[in-house]
Amino acid sequence: MNPQLQARIDHLVADRQRAWRAPNVSVGLVRDGQLVHTVHVGAARLDPVTAATDDTPFMIGSVTKTFTAVVIMALRDEGRLDLDDRLDAHLPGISHGELTIRLMLGHLSGLQREPVGRVWESMDNPDADRLLAELAQAEQVLAPHEVFHYSNLAFALLGQVIERLERRPWEDVVRQRVLHPLGMTRTGLTPAADRARGYLVHPFSGVATEEPVADLKATAPMGGLWSTVADLSRYAAFVADPDPAVLAPATVATMCRPQVILDPDAWTLGYGLSFGMVRRGDRIYVGHGGAMPGFLTGLRVSRPDRLGAVVWANSSAGAEPIVLAADLLDLVLDAEPTAASPWTPEASVPELAEFLGSWWSEGEELVFSVRDGRLWCAPRGAGALFESRFIPDGPDRFRVDLGRERGEALDVERDASGRISRMYLATYAVTREPLAFAEL
Repeated sequence: MNPQLQARIDHLVADRQRAWRAPNVSVGLVRDGQLVHTVHVGAARLDPVTAATDDTPFMIGSVTKTFTAVVIMALRDEGRLDLDDRLDAHLPGISHGELTIRLMLGHLSGLQREPVGRVWESMDNPDADRLLAELAQAEQVLAPHEVFHYSNLAFALLGQVIERLERRPWEDVVRQRVLHPLGMTRTGLTPAADRARGYLVHPFSGVATEEPVADLKATAPMGGLWSTVADLSRYAAFVADPDPAVLAPATVATMCRPQVILDPDAWTLGYGLSFGMVRRGDRIYVGHGGAMPGFLTGLRVSRPDRLGAVVWANSSAGAEPIVLAADLLDLVLDAEPTAASPWTPEASVPELAEFLGSWWSEGEELVFSVRDGRLWCAPRGAGALFESRFIPDGPDRFRVDLGRERGEALDVERDASGRISRMYLATYAVTREPLAFAEL
């Protein structure tokens, strides 16, 4: 990152800190797996005044939900649960047990937002026994899958699913499965003594009042983690380019695909399996925001560019770290766009040679080609959205593993000489010459 761009970032962060009137704003930018720039403006503590560093712990709030979801998806990949399992398949006898894990991950369950009681006034969060016992009093405020409806309660219950399956505390599972492999040594439910302090800044007097530290107990899976710029940047790097030892890259991609569009009139905001997404022009950024008493957090990642931004402010209100995180990605990509990978010649793949070139289906030309040693096809002139990539699936059969026809079979028929006579993609005939349906 060049010095001029770093200076522009520093000025932008300083401007936002003043505009937000937040005691501190901290930023980390990660690219290609490396923390490339950090900024700290203000004070992590006011008494005595103490500057923030890359290793200062702050509460990340609902960014925690994505850690809970990573564990859920790992358990899915291991065959220990299915996303369409009912909740009571893992928590027998509970109320609202008909809701599925998928609905809860995507905030589509219709379950009320918070645990039973006025927990954000009393700060008396339930333990596991109380959480489940009081669930009968929780309202189903909307029909499942009717509309996006954010639910902290849903993620608290997903934490209980994890604990039942793993037979150990949620934090231990997250540490073993996510934090330790990613080197996030200063992330957990209990902050170090040098943690940042959270504040509410009065809108008129400008006086900063220190906020209490919330003990979320059984609701911690929805927002209880503390982390640092250095640690959360490692997590951003994982979201951009997943470590298979933590979670399969294909699974992370699934988490980052929208389950619901939040603004159907504009199509700029979506939500996947715990990861939110925002569209800015032709760019799609994924991530999550977080809010806890005294802290606001934003995580945004441009996965194609392997670029991520982490932002936190020690203020209960007024700051918009999730917006600044996206603004920083825009700033970096406008100034230093990701270079396209150079084209290199393909190695010969003799077994695919007979498939290459033009074929026809439904009167449309399909071009079969080799890329990275794999067979691809797409309608001539079509964009990447219409491509299909194939993997072998037995003698004279392939299956689409990426693209428009994912999951569908390509069956190959041969004549008496062994040459391909025609193929069938998703049961549609594919021939070397354009044929009318009547000629097939």
